Amino acid sequence: MRVGKLLGGLGAATLLVLAALLLFLALFDWNQARPLLNAQVSAALNRPFAIDGDLRVVWQREPGASGWHAWLPWPHFSATGLRLGNPPWAKEATFVSLERVQLRLEPLPLLWKTLSIPRIDLVAPVAHLQRLADGRSNWQFDQGDPADPQAPSAWTLDIGTIGFDRGQVSLDDQLLRTQLQLQITPLGQPIAFSDIVGKGQPAAAVGAQDYAFAWQAKGRYRGQTLDGQGKVGGLLALQDARLPFPLQADIRAGSTRIVLAGTLTEPQHLGALDLRLQLSGSSLGHLYALTGVTLPETPAYATDGRLSARLRDSGGARFRYQDFNGRIGDSDIHGDLTFVAGLPRPKLSGQLTSNQLLFADLAPLIGADSNAEKKQRGAAASQPAGKLLPVEAFRTERWRAMDADVRFTGKRIVHSNKLPISDLDTHVLLDDGRLSLEPLRFGVAGGELDATIHLDGAQTPLQGRARLSARRLKLKQLFPGFAPMQTSLGELNGDAELAGRGNSVASQLGAADGSVKLLVNDGAISRGLLEIAGLNLGNYLVGKLFGDEEVQINCAAADLGLKRGLMSTRLFVVDTENAIIKVDGTANFASERLDLTVTPASKGMRIFSLRSPLYVRGTFKQPDAGVQAVPLALRGAGLLALGVAVAPAAGLVALIAPSSGGQDGSQCAPLLRQMQGKG
Repeated sequence: MRVGKLLGGLGAATLLVLAALLLFLALFDWNQARPLLNAQVSAALNRPFAIDGDLRVVWQREPGASGWHAWLPWPHFSATGLRLGNPPWAKEATFVSLERVQLRLEPLPLLWKTLSIPRIDLVAPVAHLQRLADGRSNWQFDQGDPADPQAPSAWTLDIGTIGFDRGQVSLDDQLLRTQLQLQITPLGQPIAFSDIVGKGQPAAAVGAQDYAFAWQAKGRYRGQTLDGQGKVGGLLALQDARLPFPLQADIRAGSTRIVLAGTLTEPQHLGALDLRLQLSGSSLGHLYALTGVTLPETPAYATDGRLSARLRDSGGARFRYQDFNGRIGDSDIHGDLTFVAGLPRPKLSGQLTSNQLLFADLAPLIGADSNAEKKQRGAAASQPAGKLLPVEAFRTERWRAMDADVRFTGKRIVHSNKLPISDLDTHVLLDDGRLSLEPLRFGVAGGELDATIHLDGAQTPLQGRARLSARRLKLKQLFPGFAPMQTSLGELNGDAELAGRGNSVASQLGAADGSVKLLVNDGAISRGLLEIAGLNLGNYLVGKLFGDEEVQINCAAADLGLKRGLMSTRLFVVDTENAIIKVDGTANFASERLDLTVTPASKGMRIFSLRSPLYVRGTFKQPDAGVQAVPLALRGAGLLALGVAVAPAAGLVALIAPSSGGQDGSQCAPLLRQMQGKG
């Protein structure tokens, strides 16, 4: 009995103590604890903290709790006039201020040093975010052991959802060169998620809350002017993916416009994004400043697709722009791209297709667009008036920012008759600043132009290598507007191999070494043909050589050597029905100047009117041609008199084999055999 009475007394005493404690907590004026609380929080955060208004705690049971601890009351806190200060180096005295905060705290996790807050509501938050160029930011706190500032805090903060009201946020980030002012205001009347995103929303958006707030942002992002607006939900679930947070935005940054609508889930754990994304702007190259993704310079573009993201992938955050459609210039574009923010560099991969590609839209890739087009897309570089070769520098500093593995197919290329390119296929590889186009394949005039191009942007200056092969280009398709060529069976075959140094097309060719070999058989030529091709200089030369008549070409053979940008004619012969014409001289790609002599020799006793050699001088852009004062001494002497070299002729024999008729069916075979002394 004594033991039972003792235990009963102890139980009653315990209940009385608990009841007294609960009564004390319920009746205690928590405002008296504010000075101590302010001091303790300030010391813990190493920042000035103050609750200037009323502080209340109400104890009540949690309706959603289950089990025995459903009977345990939870403290519900309410405080007004909160201020959290900045570190001494910040320019603003206050980091965050709030008109009111309401939260409830789960008591049991306190036993294992966890502050578990299922929900916190912020009323009228005002935040000033700042990061210096040295990386210090005011949103990082000095917590943990004062003797060891690097040691993590023994306490864990676990917040479920955040509800918020109207607010203001300013950001000054010197690392990102970003200064923004953001305002959030209630919509007044919530807008259903499907009303903005549409009925065909992805499965990940099921259960998304309504849009509750409007936001507006102004300022500069990564140095570019930014102006944006949009809508968001009113409850941010930091961990629960079952409550997607709705986002909607219409942002203009520089010349780029970004329109998106969709959801964000688990932002605290970097969960996932699922958005409909529309991008447009004056050049894809401008996205580098905004996103760090290296893309080429292009004409104006617009795309529309679905952006999904898995932000917690082990290999790095993964973004996928799926099934997008759009245009670049006047060309359509479709594809699927994936961007992985991994190490050692992020990587872009995927496939792009254009059903109808305008060849002119490819010009900005090498800086070959006009100055007016450069200005339209915001390029700083301009092409000098007297230069033909593109001088715009490759942006090699961007090539090392990421890697790439992208396949591009242009199913149909639209161009004038001057260059009948039908299709394009290329594989773009970018690896630590080394860019490769392998293969780069064009369908041209019923044949193929194959190339492999390697540009090593990891070296200064850029080192480039290119190998090109033209096979079975049909002359009648090269010049469809020239009637005499339509009965021709002739073809063009050629090879080129070049290597140079420099950060533009002009500088690469101006320092290049290599060779160009070309063979054309069974064609026709006239001034009218060259007018069709727009070759005014050739028009002049043909007029001087043959007058206005059409002339049958049996074969045109060229073997050109390139040394440090100076191209020399090792062999350049045109065999026509009237004469054999030899071209000697140089073309200087560094200075873009020509110095060529055109020497004809008539065949047999046929009358050939030209009595003096021709010259071609001047620049690539403004060539000058005329008749030399020296009389033409060689008449009827043929190839020997023209001094044709034997070795270059032998090197061109391999280009006959690809022709449909082989050596026996080629007009060039007899000419090359004669040059080698075999005919």
